[in-house]
Amino acid sequence: MRYAVDSIVSDIALLENIETKEKKWININLLPSVIHEGSILDENYNILINEEIDRERKIKERFERLKKKN
Repeated sequence: MRYAVDSIVSDIALLENIETKEKKWININLLPSVIHEGSILDENYNILINEEIDRERKIKERFERLKKKN
């Protein structure tokens, strides 16, 4: 199970399960201090930096393809 940090409001983070798209709120004190919107976490809330980098790259590639179509 992996989560993407969707947003952070005050001391609460909204996490989205990447596979099921289910969302849940969690206190940021339970998460690594260096998380940010877009961080990818495993089921134990450890940061998966390689997956985060790969996901950002894929999103940028999709965006560039969409720009070329227009």
